[in-house]
Amino acid sequence: MSSPFMKDQNQIHLSIQKGAFKANVKFDFKVGECLALWGPSGSGKTTLLRCIAGFDKPEAAFVNIAGEVWQSSAQGLNLPTFKRSMGYVFQEASIFSHLNVQDNLTYAVRRNKVQVVPSFWKTIVELLDVAPMMHKYASQLSGGERQRVAIARALLTSPKLLLLDEPLSALDGHKKDEVLPWLERVKQELGISMIYVTHALDELTKLADSVVVMSEGKSIKQGGVIEVLSGLHPHLYTDSHEPSVLVEGVIKQLDTHWHLAQLEFDGGTLWLKDQNFKLAQTVRVKISATDVSIATELPHHSSIQNTIAGNITEILQLQHPGECLVKVSCAGTVLLSKITSRSVEQLHLSAGRPVWLQLKSVALLK
Repeated sequence: MSSPFMKDQNQIHLSIQKGAFKANVKFDFKVGECLALWGPSGSGKTTLLRCIAGFDKPEAAFVNIAGEVWQSSAQGLNLPTFKRSMGYVFQEASIFSHLNVQDNLTYAVRRNKVQVVPSFWKTIVELLDVAPMMHKYASQLSGGERQRVAIARALLTSPKLLLLDEPLSALDGHKKDEVLPWLERVKQELGISMIYVTHALDELTKLADSVVVMSEGKSIKQGGVIEVLSGLHPHLYTDSHEPSVLVEGVIKQLDTHWHLAQLEFDGGTLWLKDQNFKLAQTVRVKISATDVSIATELPHHSSIQNTIAGNITEILQLQHPGECLVKVSCAGTVLLSKITSRSVEQLHLSAGRPVWLQLKSVALLK
């Protein structure tokens, strides 16, 4: 059903009552962007996704995807799942085991409401590199290959919205690293709207433009991924997801002799290992709090190449009594440092004090 509603926006408003579980969420994001639903298991991420898809029925809802209203309690409208222009990728690659890869993809083409031209088929097959698998069956594919086929099949229905429910959680680290770059290519080259459910910070930071942080059925924070992750309270992180921030900047200098590149961002500059960067290229990096040390005087004669001046804005006690998280504003960009409580006392650190941060390493994201 077409409508004059917000054709450049996707709007999701859901009120859910499912047994003891309750949720009431509202979020919008731009068409062509990837929105991540992030939070621990049991926070309601998959339930929200199933309601958006029409698999589960919410108490009340308004779902507008690029001007096409799928559900509106006020209008008494609720399109069945098969009429919603969406692709759904599950945790376990759900491809038909009795069909080979080519027949799985052909099935998606038959479901497409518009005629799939050969060039679109070729684009998807090449984008996810599934051509070498065409005559194989699910049992002959690795977990990563099956998931790539599942993504290709979802895309061949020409969806307005691609829903991905922790698509990498069933894969081990190696296979996960194999699939994640393909998802990045889908996002960059197709410009399709995506909602990506995950509890993995590395997936979120590489794919998402915006994020909704979920906890017990509630949206506790939402916005641009850099803004949200920089402002999260440390209790939202687990042992495997250390507090960190995202920084986006532009490559301003290339040092060909030492194979380094200088990234300029709002808070200063960082030297990175050159990975065939180009001048003026936009790059996103993740800076873990465990890789940031604090000095009360400008460090000299150090092997650490990156030193940034800032002012402490807050010191938070972490769950372990011996650890603190120090928030430092560097010309408006917040960086985090995880240090011992003893260091806080010995260095006489407090809010408002000027300090110098030394960044031991940064993780390149894109």
